[in-house]
Order: sequence, then C-alpha cells, then structure tokens
Amino acid sequence: MIMSTAHTARSSWTRTTTALALAGALLASSSAASAADRAPLSSDQQLAFDIYRDIIAIRTARGQAKTPEMVAYLASRLKQAGFADTDIMINDYDSAGESVQGLIVRFAAAKPDGRKPIVLLGHMDVVDALAEDWVLPPFTLTEQDGYFFGRGTTDNKYGIANLVQTFIRLKQEGWTPGRDLYLVFSGDEESGMISTRAQADYVAKAIDPAYVLNSDAGGITLAPDNTPLAMAVQAAEKTFATFDLTITNPGGHSSRPRSDNAIYELSDAIGRIADHRFPVQATPLTRSFLGALGQITPGETGTAMRSFAADPTDQAAIAVLRANPETVGTLGTTCVATMLRAGHAENALPQSATATVNCRIFPGVGAAATEATLRQVVANDAVQFKLMTDVTESPESAVPDEVMAALRKTIDARYPGLPIQPYMESGGTDGMHYRTRGYATVAISGAASRPQDMFAHGLNERLSVDSFYGGLNHWYLLLKELGG
Repeated sequence: MIMSTAHTARSSWTRTTTALALAGALLASSSAASAADRAPLSSDQQLAFDIYRDIIAIRTARGQAKTPEMVAYLASRLKQAGFADTDIMINDYDSAGESVQGLIVRFAAAKPDGRKPIVLLGHMDVVDALAEDWVLPPFTLTEQDGYFFGRGTTDNKYGIANLVQTFIRLKQEGWTPGRDLYLVFSGDEESGMISTRAQADYVAKAIDPAYVLNSDAGGITLAPDNTPLAMAVQAAEKTFATFDLTITNPGGHSSRPRSDNAIYELSDAIGRIADHRFPVQATPLTRSFLGALGQITPGETGTAMRSFAADPTDQAAIAVLRANPETVGTLGTTCVATMLRAGHAENALPQSATATVNCRIFPGVGAAATEATLRQVVANDAVQFKLMTDVTESPESAVPDEVMAALRKTIDARYPGLPIQPYMESGGTDGMHYRTRGYATVAISGAASRPQDMFAHGLNERLSVDSFYGGLNHWYLLLKELGG
C-alpha cells in the first residue's frame, strides 16, 4: 500500500478490528505446525512457497533499483508455465530518478465469449527495512512460531505470489478463460506511483476491463483466537495529501534571541492542527461498515460503532470512536504532523522551520478544501503551505454483482456463511487510479489476519503460515468462477 515520505501503515478492516484485541491480552503465537511437522506440500503449495520465498529475497524498496530483477524472475516463471512472450509486457519508468519496471501479463481467452476483460492488481515494491532493526533478516523468508516473517509477506508480495501461482496453476491444468484476464503489477506503489498511473492509462486505452480486482487490501478478519469474523472488501479509499508548512526568519546569533523565532511560530501552528477536529462525516458505506463491525466488537467500542451507524450525530459514540486510533479515520478527514526540520546550527537562531503534515481526506472533500481549512486553523499568514503530493481523489466503487456472487462461493468453500462487508480504506492503493478512470475497483485479498498480526510497513512484518496456505485457492476459485 502506498507510503510516500510520510505514509503510515495501511488502515483496513483488519486493523480497525484491533478493538477486538482489547477484550483480552494478546494471545500466544499461532499453534500452526512447524514445517517439519506438516504433511508434505502439494506441488501447487510448493510452487507458491518457492515464488513467495524468492520474491521476498529481492529488495524491491525505493533506492535499490530491484524491480527489474523481480520482473525478470516473474516473467521467467510465467514463460516456463506456457505464457507466450506476446502475452507478457514489461515497461520501464522513471520514478523520481530511479528506474522501475511494471509487468502486465495476459491470460488469453481461447474462445472469447464477448465479456470484457478483468484486470488484477498487485504491487512489487515494498517499504524498505533495515536488517539491524529487525529481529529476523527482512529479506529472507523465515518460518518461525507459526508465521512467515519478511518484508512484503503481507504488503504486497503475498498478493503477487498468490496471483502468479494461480495463473501458472490454471495454465498447467489446461484451463482457458472465456474472457481475457490480466495481471497488472506496478513497481512504485509505495512511493511515486509513476508506474501505476502509466499502467492505469494503458489499461483504460488498450484493455478497458469490466472491472478491476486488487490483491493489496481487503481480506479475512480473524478474532484474537483466530475465529473468522468477516471478509472485508475494500470499495473506497481516502485521499492522500501531504503538505509542508514552513516559517522563514532572518535568524541571527543564538546569544541574541528574537521574539519571532521560527521554531516557536511553527510549534504554535502544529499545536493548532493537533487540537483541530475535522467535521464528522458518514456515508452509507462507512455506516454499514461500522454497524456490521459493531456486531462483533465487544464493549464500549462495539456499542459506539452500532450507535454511530444508527445515528452519525451521536456525540457520545463519536467521542469513543475518535479516541480510538483504529476507528478515528473512518469518521472523517484527519491531518497529522509526521516530520520536522528546523535550524542550521546549534549556536544560530533558526532561519527556517518546516513541518510535514500528512492528511487522509474523506472522499468528496478534496485537497484544496483541506488546505483552506488548515490555513484557517493555523491563522498565521507567515506560514507557507506547499502541497508535496500529486493528489488523486477517487470515488467510491460499487461492488459488481458478479464479483460479490463469485466471492460468496469462494468464501463459502473456506469459511461457509462468513459475512462479506465492503469498507473504506484509510490508507491508499493502486486502486485509486483505476477508480478515477471510471472503473469499479475492489480489493479482495485472500489473506486472513488478526489485528495484532498487522505489521505492514513496520518491523518484523509477518503472515501466519495457516493464512498463506489457506488462501492459495482464493484467486484460483474466483478466476474460474469469473472467467470460466
């Protein structure tokens, strides 16, 4: 999921259900069998594991110039499985001075039945990880205590491995779809999204799909005791915008303090932003989401969710949800200071001070209106505002009926009767660029996770071994249903 200079880890249904963890202490690590104790892997499981292991070993972080290596690896795997060179497209992009690549793979229909293609999204890059900060090596897939550890194990190399092994599996079985299916993998989703935008343009002009399915969000929410709670379907995401706020000053010698110190002025501006609360907003999607989540969330938080869903003006419910980092983003726009830069010498008054403020803007509000609000809140014309991001404001997607029907069959094969619930993402994904081009775009990862196991973008990222193998049929069943 996208993380620019100040991006936070994704906030999804799974993260929001952290409220469930408050019902008791964190449970011990998964009791899944170790690799030595498990039954031998099937050929499909072994293939998926091999791909997962190999791509996690490729450090596709910004500044490493490794996406071409990963593209070459995936293309080789797909060609060995029988995909023709003409069905594999590799493109080079310049992302902030770094060469990155994108990959598009077509699973061609043998006898097209007239339906439009389906596009399947994933991103190959990861947020960087430093070995000295991790307990285990971040770019070596390690199985320990019932988990696979490594950077990208959830975000988003699980999605990439799952989709690629599904394409290979279907090809080797001799299956052919009745409509074209496309893998569209970007190379810089976590930073500039240059490849994402270019691919979205190409998809709109050359493919024109019926809809777009994303592997980078959504998924199955598990309670702390690993009980499945719901299948989350990401149908909207907030707008990402970062502003630099700067105060400049003539400065001077530190022995001669001025009353208009740039750091003090900036501190006052940041304090005002910290104290500000944007208006509460609600849509049918967010109310439905909180209402459904409230049914399975215990205690005060669950009560507040249900109350807000029934009445989004309920001040008591709003206070509870705003106080919870896992639910505050669902109630409206949020802006938070994430970085500071000031001064040039310890014995000199600061000539400038800059704060980076990251905003997650509720759909329909817009970056311009949010900046205008921040200017009013700061109430200091000396504060210079600079928008640091190329903002993409995307609409909400309706979940296509055939996708919901296929997902119902797929989930029932794994967790019969599990509720399926659309939601709004507080983070950002490649999907925003397809929504803005008019395509219904929903994220439906096959991963299953507990709230306390979410470490995307953070230290010691992990995915349970059970979730890895348990989700390998997810896209396989979906694509056979949607493409067959």
